[in-house]
Amino acid sequence: MAMASEKLLVQCLVATLLLIAAVEGAKETTICNIPLKKLEQCKPAVTGENPPPPTKECCSLIKQADLTCLCNYKDALPAFQIEPSRAFALPQKCKCKHPVPPQCK
Repeated sequence: MAMASEKLLVQCLVATLLLIAAVEGAKETTICNIPLKKLEQCKPAVTGENPPPPTKECCSLIKQADLTCLCNYKDALPAFQIEPSRAFALPQKCKCKHPVPPQCK
């Protein structure tokens, strides 16, 4: 039971931080080397029943992302309707040279 509440707390904290950054309109705010304003470019490829392949713009973001850093947000992704397994499949779909850390799979 404590594990579930800790997970919820992490999700709420991450959601709050992302919301604050978005509301403040900080153009240069980034998370794991990805500008927050550009995260939406990858959302279609990681949501829904049959998501489309990632776009060139999405792949460009994924190639510059700090995947180890993104692992820290894995448990918060469902709060944004993002399926973690799909999110961490993007580097392979985008033919990234740096692999996804084992703890993210």
